[in-house]
Amino acid sequence: MNVIRQENCFLLQKESHTIARCTIQPGPGGILLTALSVDPCWQRRGYGSYLLKEVLRSTGGFVPGQASLHWLYATNAPAAFFARFGFVLKGDRLVRRRPEELTAVKFAQSILAGRIPAGGFAIDATCGNGHDTEFLCRTVGPAGQVLALDIQPAAIASTRARLEQGRFENFSLHCTDHSRLAELAAPESADAVLFNFGWLPGADHSVYSGPGSTIPALEAALGILKPGGVLSAVLYSGRVIGDTEKQAVLTWLRSLPLADYTVLVCDFANWADTAPLPCLVFKK
Repeated sequence: MNVIRQENCFLLQKESHTIARCTIQPGPGGILLTALSVDPCWQRRGYGSYLLKEVLRSTGGFVPGQASLHWLYATNAPAAFFARFGFVLKGDRLVRRRPEELTAVKFAQSILAGRIPAGGFAIDATCGNGHDTEFLCRTVGPAGQVLALDIQPAAIASTRARLEQGRFENFSLHCTDHSRLAELAAPESADAVLFNFGWLPGADHSVYSGPGSTIPALEAALGILKPGGVLSAVLYSGRVIGDTEKQAVLTWLRSLPLADYTVLVCDFANWADTAPLPCLVFKK
């Protein structure tokens, strides 16, 4: 069984025969499903469900945290069938809407986006798979510069692949511990320094950051920040990593003098205690 996409038509083939098809019409507001049909000889065997899942998957309907909108006109559409996939009847349409989730990382990025100037200099001190580095490259623009580092070679390789795929050229990568940050950037040179602690997604979860290197890295970041710059740190805790690093960083943040810094610890009141915790330091 194989799903083939031909422009705006998805074909489900079995034994080289097309047994189901779905056509779509992409638009700025989402994806309109214009037709979904299954050959009568193959109906009621789950093939329509299989094809619809693949269409939703291929058009962003299952991306974690990402907003998506799919809809179709309800006339002659089996509402009960589409309801199994999250479609709700609204007027003359069946609508499947997934709002964008607010995550700790996205919250931190939203603050940074308003503070980093075009043409600025930003640092991703824990680049991981490159998502934050890509955000910083896009935010500073072609005239800006991003420095990214990580202690794991796999993280550097993953970040490089992501940035090259996005055709960014305004970055430099360094495979080193974040505690050596002061060796890579001049004092008061950065508009922002970003940390996303914990482990590298998709890698060995027994390798993760700890306070022994994290606190020196944070100290170095404050010296590298320009007055008016911002430090962002997303903290993690849980069964594997415990909360030693998280508590050490919180203690450090609360010790920073008000005369020099404004510190925000952004606790989401109805999230679990082990949920990622975004923290921000604004240098005066």
